Amino acid sequence: SIEGITLPLPKPFLVIATQNPIEFEGTFPLPEAQMDRFFINLTIGYPRQEEEEEVILRQNEAHPINFLKPVLEVEILLQIQSLISKVHIDASLREYIVRIVSSTRNDSNILLGSSPRGSIALYKASQAYAALNGRDYVIPEDIKTMAIPVLRHRIILKSEAKLKKLTPDEIINKILSSIPVPLEVKKEET
Repeated sequence: SIEGITLPLPKPFLVIATQNPIEFEGTFPLPEAQMDRFFINLTIGYPRQEEEEEVILRQNEAHPINFLKPVLEVEILLQIQSLISKVHIDASLREYIVRIVSSTRNDSNILLGSSPRGSIALYKASQAYAALNGRDYVIPEDIKTMAIPVLRHRIILKSEAKLKKLTPDEIINKILSSIPVPLEVKKEET
């Protein structure tokens, strides 16, 4: 919305942002409320030697973005999104998601835990991960796999945790290991 007027965006709508690994002059961190609106935070790292050489070679012809071509039609992407939203999540796994996210609000190393948007994002990311693995139902491992990329940017560490050189990933792993995984997960008909 701009000045109180909601403007509809085209579907699908996607924003991809990059983040500097450390603070640089002229860049500013986003406020927590804006960080919370990003669905996922992936850490890519540096390319391997041969990959970086390939990047250099590609620059000789022209910028690689000039050679990008669509890999599927918008309508197909929207159908895929619709199918993913139908991937089943057992009630015990919905509860598991909420326990994970709410634990970020009570951890002694975390100043500010994830909002309910984190629960929604973890739910949806787990559905997508299950679908990418050929299933129409979510298993606990899907949730555990997606927890770090979905939650790492949604928590703010206390100064003491930063002094101990703890990372959000380590704290989320600690939370995951402290919460019992539901043992009975049924693949129900939806």
